This record gives sequence, C-alpha cells and structure tokens, in this order.
Amino acid sequence: MERGLLWLPLLALFIGLAWAGWHEYRKLEAYKLWATSFERAKYDIYAALGQAADQLVWGRPTRKGIEPKQTVSLQSVRAIALYEGRQLLQTAVRVPKGCNVCIELTLDTGAKCWIPFTDPELASNWHNLLQSLLESLESTPNP
Repeated sequence: MERGLLWLPLLALFIGLAWAGWHEYRKLEAYKLWATSFERAKYDIYAALGQAADQLVWGRPTRKGIEPKQTVSLQSVRAIALYEGRQLLQTAVRVPKGCNVCIELTLDTGAKCWIPFTDPELASNWHNLLQSLLESLESTPNP
C-alpha cells in the first residue's frame, strides 16, 4: 500500500500531462481550420496571425478557435515596428531566443496594436513581410 501511495503523485502528473497535450492538440486543430482562409498564417502560444490580401487578423488560440479576433487593414496602418519588451529593435539586430517580441502596428487613428511572438526570427520575418506589403500599398496609385 505504501508503494501505491508513492506512485499516486506520478499518476496524477501523467494524467495532467496527457490533459495538457490533448488541450494543445485541440488548439492546433482549431488553428489549422482557421488558417485555411489565409495566404499566410502563424501560430504560437501567444497569438495566431493570418494575412489575406491587405487584411491582418489575429487573436489568442483556444480550443474553440481564435478569440478574440482583431482585424486591421494594411491600408489603415501608418507604421510597423518591432519591439523586444518595450525596446524598439532594428530589423538587422539579432534577438536572442526566449525574448518577448512584438510587432507594433500604428494606425491612421493613432491607435497602436500589438501582435506578440515567441520566436524572434519569425517576428523579424513577419515584420519585413508586412513592411514590404505596406510599402507596395503606398506605391500603388489610388483610383
């Protein structure tokens, strides 16, 4: 009986890990369904982000899907910046792994939107992509 009681915490840990794995699997499956309607998409534990034409949509991944969804048109974005915590980064700077990195979108209204990333390299790639999309939209003449 004493040996059984010693194994009980290990059993509880195993059940907890199995539940956490199933929970994360469900979030990934919901993300896969959500991401099919976008040209580009990214997923991490902080946020899911999708880009289709000039629309950006992001939110927190859950088992039921991406909630709450925020949508921004690139035509309403005035500036895009890359931040580590509260420090502005240059895109050429290498950010060490494990840092909190965000892309900040400054809108025409002056409002700021933050899109968090866990991978600094992925954040830098998205920053460069969004910057190039923004520049191509600005160079296109309006009818």
